[in-house]
Amino acid sequence: MSFLRSTLTQSLRAPMRLAVAQRSAVRAIATTPLRFAEHQQPLIQGEGAKDGTVASDEDQSTGIERFELMGRLQGVDVFDMTPLQADRLGTIESPIIVKSMASEQVVGCTGYPAESHVTMWMKLTKDIKHHRCPHCGSVYQLEHIGEEHDHH
Repeated sequence: MSFLRSTLTQSLRAPMRLAVAQRSAVRAIATTPLRFAEHQQPLIQGEGAKDGTVASDEDQSTGIERFELMGRLQGVDVFDMTPLQADRLGTIESPIIVKSMASEQVVGCTGYPAESHVTMWMKLTKDIKHHRCPHCGSVYQLEHIGEEHDHH
């Protein structure tokens, strides 16, 4: 009797397991990005390697890495990694401007003249107009050049 009961129970559970597996598969497909429906390559993507060759950085890079690489090939520093002005002390009337795509930016002040004190790290925000180094008094101001509601 118990053999019959266990066989019956297993046969009833199998369709339930199948239904759960099918629901999981449907959920996975439903949350898949829409890129499969568009049938076109992203704008920032390399062509890939030709058959029988090894891909170079230009061939295989994607996204922000490709953006930086293509800029570098054209002689443009797309992230403007030049140091901030160190030729003067920032004042309230003439602060040292820090341009940023983000609404916050961390900067390090080494004083005026440069390297006159240890690096003092400050977080500049677009909400506060002037930020002053607590060590040398140099004034910094964030110039937000990104989109207004961009939260990156």
